[in-house]
Amino acid sequence: MIEKLIGPVTGLLDKFVEDKDQKAKLAHEISTMAEKHGQEIALAQIALNTADAKGNFFQSSWRPLCGHVCVLGLAVNFLISPIAAGFGVTVPQADMSVMMPVLMGMLGLGGLRSFEKTKGVAK
Repeated sequence: MIEKLIGPVTGLLDKFVEDKDQKAKLAHEISTMAEKHGQEIALAQIALNTADAKGNFFQSSWRPLCGHVCVLGLAVNFLISPIAAGFGVTVPQADMSVMMPVLMGMLGLGGLRSFEKTKGVAK
């Protein structure tokens, strides 16, 4: 959206700013404004991720713990429960309608990162 406004705004500079150097400087600042904002957001996210990773055990391990819980629910539903049913033991099943989207999202993100590593994408 910002990129669509850059052309008309730089056209307005011709009407209101007479100095060519000042006009070029303002046009450059306007055209790089969206990129600077995107970089600031990315840097803020990196800082947040770094602070999140430096926390105590419970703060830094919540993502792996979430994955372990989802895999445990998957194992109960599709491994433990069917084997136990063969011996006449009923094991209650976990609600996978909530866990599967989380697990699939985590596996998908992990798979994409593995794909990036095989292609040699920088960290």
